[in-house]
Amino acid sequence: MQKTKTFFQCQACGSMSPKWLGKCPDCGAWNSFTEEKKESVRHSSIATHFKKSEPQPLSSVTGGTGQRTSTGIGELDRVLGGGVVPGSVVLVGGDPGIGKSTLLLQALSGISGKGGKVLYVSGEESPEQVKIRAERLAINSEDIILLPETSLESIVHTATKLVPKVLVVDSIQTVYTEEILSAPGSVSQVRDCAAKLMLFAKKSDIPVFLIGHVTKEGAIAGPRVLEHIVDTVLYFEGDRGHSYRILRTVKNRFGSTNEIGIFEMSDSGLLEVENPSELFLLERPLNVSGSTVVASMEGTRPLMVEIQSLVSQTNFGMPRRTTIGVDFNRVNLLVAVLEKKAGLHLGGMDIFVNVVGGLKLIEPAVDLGIIATITSSLRDIPVDPRLFVFGEVGLSGEIRAVAQAEIRLKEAAKIGFKHAVIPFGNSDKIKNNFGLEITGARNVEDCLKAVFR
Repeated sequence: MQKTKTFFQCQACGSMSPKWLGKCPDCGAWNSFTEEKKESVRHSSIATHFKKSEPQPLSSVTGGTGQRTSTGIGELDRVLGGGVVPGSVVLVGGDPGIGKSTLLLQALSGISGKGGKVLYVSGEESPEQVKIRAERLAINSEDIILLPETSLESIVHTATKLVPKVLVVDSIQTVYTEEILSAPGSVSQVRDCAAKLMLFAKKSDIPVFLIGHVTKEGAIAGPRVLEHIVDTVLYFEGDRGHSYRILRTVKNRFGSTNEIGIFEMSDSGLLEVENPSELFLLERPLNVSGSTVVASMEGTRPLMVEIQSLVSQTNFGMPRRTTIGVDFNRVNLLVAVLEKKAGLHLGGMDIFVNVVGGLKLIEPAVDLGIIATITSSLRDIPVDPRLFVFGEVGLSGEIRAVAQAEIRLKEAAKIGFKHAVIPFGNSDKIKNNFGLEITGARNVEDCLKAVFR
């Protein structure tokens, strides 16, 4: 008989201990240890489906470019780097109800429409429930095969027999392998099932999509090692109060990690947003203080985004600083620069900064937008609605040049902006102004003079 070992494992980071602990010594999580069992000897049944790998010289390997498969959804293809790579494993995470299953069902419809069968493994819903969603999305294809199964061995056996173009597992937390006695969703099960699905994908060249649950903190449930196993990690973000959804790349072995895909949730599913700049500026208030448009880059895509701020006298001893969509520490740094280099008195002011539309801007090129909108709210002077800014601000008040300036200017001119305040280092090298009046600023004082002239 095989021996069964009992141990305790942290459900947050995967740390193991021979006894129960109240606090994980590795990640610091409280009450995260649960008892798990594992048989000491058991050979993997997944590996028996394939032959052992043999060493070969790099020069003899073919197919390095990899023929990508389009999903029929342009925004999803953009985030994946141009399409689905054969043999890749993609992990899609997001809050419950954000649209993960809807997105992948639409992607399967686009892939199956080009010929070939696709396999959708549903561990949480019955085929009737999936059919209800498909009817809402107007999807009715004989090439989409539904498999209500949670056993990893059964999933791999069916996929090996069917040989689909794409395999979708919804979700990885419901799948279990018979080699581990722990409950589905535990760290051991999630990690082992993901590793075996990765082996299956690499050996069979069948792309695999995994849908993952997220924790209260927004991270994919299970240890961080799950993100290291897969090839691509996508996070589906969005606010329940907004109809817009943002698909962001966290990791991608086959493309850029800076790209985002923007969707709009509707009754008929997720719709692609081809021109997000106009969408984000659609309800922008005109001639109102505390509102500035900044040209930001997300991967290769320029975005014109509105940044709002509210500056008011504090009623408490300690002024409040609240930011949504921009880095909190970055805003504090820029406030200190405004006080020191521009002579603004912000020490006793509550400052609230918000990026409209639910976007998260992380590049330093939005610094000028934050400075302009805070100054506008403090002085109660509106910024010209046809003016936009971009540029990085240093601690000594200098404005540094940023990359891809002409792409930002072209996007702004297409929407209808007339005046740009940009770093002098960029304005001095611009070859085409696209009909815009461009003002180059060397420091924060030059920028404020140009914006509030």
